[in-house]
Formats: sequence, C-alpha cells, structure tokens
Amino acid sequence: MTTTAPAYHPPVIDTARWLGNLGLLPFVGGALLVWVGLASELHAFVTGALSAYAALIVSFLGGVHWGFGFRQSAPPASLFIWGVVPSLVAWVAVLMPPHAGLVLHGLMLVVCYLVDRRTYPAQGAAHWLTLRFRLSGVAAFCCFLAAAGT
Repeated sequence: MTTTAPAYHPPVIDTARWLGNLGLLPFVGGALLVWVGLASELHAFVTGALSAYAALIVSFLGGVHWGFGFRQSAPPASLFIWGVVPSLVAWVAVLMPPHAGLVLHGLMLVVCYLVDRRTYPAQGAAHWLTLRFRLSGVAAFCCFLAAAGT
C-alpha cells in the first residue's frame, strides 16, 4: 500500500497579509465617506479618489500575471494578454462618472479574482487565493457601496 505525502502549501507571508489589509483602508474609508453627507465638491473628490485608487489596484492585479510570465522561459501569451486587460478596463472606469466607474471597478475586482482562481493554481500560487478572495471581496463591496452613494 502506498501513501502519498500531503501537498505542500506554503504559508501566506504575514507582511503581505498586513499590507493587503492596510490596502483596504482607502476602499473602506472612501466608501464610508461617500455616505456621511459631504459637501458636493468634497463628495466628488472622494469618489474620484476612490475610483483612481481602485484603478491602481485593478492594474496591480493584472500585473501579477506578467510576473508569472517573467518567471518562465516559454510563458503562454495569455498571461501577458490578460495582464493588460485590467489596466485598460480600469482606465476606462476612471474616465467614467464615479457612479458608473466604481461599478466597473467592482466588477473587475470580481472578474480578476475569478481569472486568478484558474491561473494561480497553474502558477503554483493557489495558497494566495484565500487572501485574494477576502481582499477582493471587501474592495469590490466598497466600490459597489460607494457607487450606490453617488
């Protein structure tokens, strides 16, 4: 009778967990500020700032795929192609009025996670998916919440 060794799952680095959680502060703070009854010019600033921050994060999520590609001697083109899609969509979302752009950012955060659920295991990074789910879920919720308040 042969037994197989349990699969090795590297730990998620505490630094990444802390930085990821700190990275949620602009999402949570921005979404809350949208709902506190700010003056219209301050409201516009907050929604624009949140949209810009969401665009940065969505772009970062696409860039991770380029990192996966750089590690390989013969990477699939799909890593690089998908890697630019989030940035392009985020750019369009920033150009939109915040009530619509924030919805698009929220959708892209969800889509990026769904793509990553397929990509990360193939790249040996499946152990990051739990953290990615939590961070993306909170960030997307905040984008949707802020969009509803604009």
